[in-house]
Amino acid sequence: MTIEPLTLKHKETLKPLLKSIGSPISEYSFANLYLFRGVHQYKVIVEDEIFISGITYDRQTYLMPTFKVTKEKVSILTKKMSGFDCLFPIDESWLQHFDPEVFDFSLKEGDMDYVYYSDKMKTYRGRRLHKKRNLMKQFLESYNHVEFGLTKDKIPDALTILDAWQIDSGLNTEQTDYEPCKEALTLNDELCLCGIIYYAEDEPAGFILGEELNTETFVLHFVKAKKKFKGIYQYMYNSFANLLPTRYKYLNYEQDLDKEALRLAKSSYLPDIMIKKYRVSLKKGD
Repeated sequence: MTIEPLTLKHKETLKPLLKSIGSPISEYSFANLYLFRGVHQYKVIVEDEIFISGITYDRQTYLMPTFKVTKEKVSILTKKMSGFDCLFPIDESWLQHFDPEVFDFSLKEGDMDYVYYSDKMKTYRGRRLHKKRNLMKQFLESYNHVEFGLTKDKIPDALTILDAWQIDSGLNTEQTDYEPCKEALTLNDELCLCGIIYYAEDEPAGFILGEELNTETFVLHFVKAKKKFKGIYQYMYNSFANLLPTRYKYLNYEQDLDKEALRLAKSSYLPDIMIKKYRVSLKKGD
């Protein structure tokens, strides 16, 4: 058995394994794991199977499978659970394979991914999203705007947006995802990420960066913009949904981490699906 800190060299091994799972959960992405390896202290465990070990935001140690969980795989996972608080993140559809007399199941709201139908984000149709339509309209009427693919030559402009976003946040970089986002921009090609950068009044104004999670789902890892351009987020989400290939029926905006500001922002777009990520632990003896 080998245990190593997760690095870029593991991409060739882990990326196809995670892709083959086809999960809509945002953690089943090599880029996600790599970019947040510091926060979660990810390690790669290789024996008969490959696992990822990590630490949740609330400091629970966990083991993450790199394969789809079946009834046959549960015995393998059970043997590997020693020394870990739980298995995580476990898809709700996999729970049927765990004996409830042997395992406990729990979840946290802050871990759940916000997922939206692409068609809804393309139109903001309906009374409950009229504020989004109005803000987008204000942006379109107030600023000359243009968008481009987020190619290597546009990365310096994206970095200026990220720096402005960080200042606008009023927080220090340890309290935000500034460093992972900066690394995602600089390793854009290596991590196979893609995105769009937006300009307003000839100024870099915002960007979206993400990747295909499964054949029907595109995950947005980072969405950053300058606060001074009112309505830009509403415009970017709408524009991005319209620019994506139609095969992506779902947009995954990831979790809110129990942060109130993130919860309010993501909830305001009326998520169509909240993807539950279960923690599975062995029952404690009497």
